[in-house]
Amino acid sequence: MNTDRTSKDAERVIIFDTTLRDGEQSPGAAMNLEEKLRIARMLEELGVDVMEAGFPIASKGDFEAVQTIAKTIKNSIVCGLARAQSADIERAAEALKPAVHARIHTFISTSPLHMKFKLQMEPEKVLQAIADSVKLARKLCDDVEWSAEDGTRTEHDFLCRAVETAIKAGARTINIPDTVGYTTPQEYADLFKMLVRRVPTIDKAVLSTHCHNDLGLAVANSLAGVISGARQVECTINGLGERAGNAALEEIVMSMKVRHDLMPYKTGIKTENITRISHLVSSVTGFVVQPNKAIVGANAFAHESGIHQDGMIKNRQTYEIMTPQSVGLTKTSLKLGKLSGRNAFRSKLIELGYELGDNALNEAFQRFKTLADRKKEVFDEDIMALVDDEVANAHARVRFHGLEVRAGSKGPQSAELEIEIEGRPQSAKATGNGPVDAIFNAIKQLVPHQANLQLYQVSAVTGGTDAQAEVTVRLEENGRTVTGQGADPDTLVASARAYINALNKLAVKRVRTEPPETRLSAI
Repeated sequence: MNTDRTSKDAERVIIFDTTLRDGEQSPGAAMNLEEKLRIARMLEELGVDVMEAGFPIASKGDFEAVQTIAKTIKNSIVCGLARAQSADIERAAEALKPAVHARIHTFISTSPLHMKFKLQMEPEKVLQAIADSVKLARKLCDDVEWSAEDGTRTEHDFLCRAVETAIKAGARTINIPDTVGYTTPQEYADLFKMLVRRVPTIDKAVLSTHCHNDLGLAVANSLAGVISGARQVECTINGLGERAGNAALEEIVMSMKVRHDLMPYKTGIKTENITRISHLVSSVTGFVVQPNKAIVGANAFAHESGIHQDGMIKNRQTYEIMTPQSVGLTKTSLKLGKLSGRNAFRSKLIELGYELGDNALNEAFQRFKTLADRKKEVFDEDIMALVDDEVANAHARVRFHGLEVRAGSKGPQSAELEIEIEGRPQSAKATGNGPVDAIFNAIKQLVPHQANLQLYQVSAVTGGTDAQAEVTVRLEENGRTVTGQGADPDTLVASARAYINALNKLAVKRVRTEPPETRLSAI
């Protein structure tokens, strides 16, 4: 893959996805290896140029994830993050060895605030660290990116010196992150124009944006950077990321596509896959996409106002600036029912972009048959929720088996739960202050733990009183935060599935070592 900036591809914008690294730093969004690999494969199918697979030195789990993704991905560049330290860079290089296309992404803080209080280094020492780290990375990998952490709060003279140092040492991508989401579009645009004007060797590198959304300006800032000379954008699916998140890939790509008249740039993104990967990332992380989220929210193509509906009937362009199909969204109900066969179901899954093995297909098919018995209409969104829930729990230590609940205004509410723990059936009865509390108490009896419930959230997959419920549960234990999701037409069953999913993730996270000194702030 050639991502050099040339006159031939002057309007080509490289899409650098960091969902697997920066996105995973959202509290509760940690993913296991299988989940990361599923997302990586779909990112490649989406057409991202670069995927940042992780921070290899952070933990054994991160190293294995980057290494496995590097072995698997053939078209996209696989990137590993490293601080300006030899151990980090060498570890990243080791993890990336199997990659067809590899990139080492190294960074160091450059703002006065960060250099004084975080690094406790003098500016000249920082410049030397930039030179040394980039040179080492370049010896180990042909493709090196360098980032100026807190770049938007860095003094311009020093930033120019730092960028020139990195380019001289061998960096071919220069990233100027808005690490704390502080800048504004005009300010960010002027920063890139300044670098183009003042750094003599800037034509030897691709300039990159990396914007956080603390003031809600991440996408606007990223586009301002592109208009002013950046030809790489770092972003995440659904805007996932620390604090208020990162610039959303889907919003950036569709902005350039819809407003091509003002932003005549092109990407390699297959936009028809956007909805599917948005749903996958939401399902894996447990971070529900808000209904009014641009491009991928449930209401993004919904029209309730009578005036709007009238306009849509006459001409869809009156109130839609893009088609639902352009981002892979369909509203067609699934014309399958309880008498439909396995082959028809498999064909529908393939149409939706899923290819399951025989065991996973059998499990999903049985859940579909149960769903078809209970719902008047089964929609594509129902199938996506059902399959994502099934796949997410395919290799779980604890699996939901059955549930009976006594609820209503006359208490006490109670729950009788059946689960499997490493294949062994277990059951328990419990009461609680409401049916959900009773279910969670029953789970605690069978799977003892000290985790605190931080979030319990219910949303409907589709409309109607028979809609599937999608439940999100967030647990915290000793500073570890995990988020689980479950889907089912019965909200209480979905609640049990979500809690169990969160506990399975917590069990993985307990054994995952991640030394505090290697945790990094968002770039």
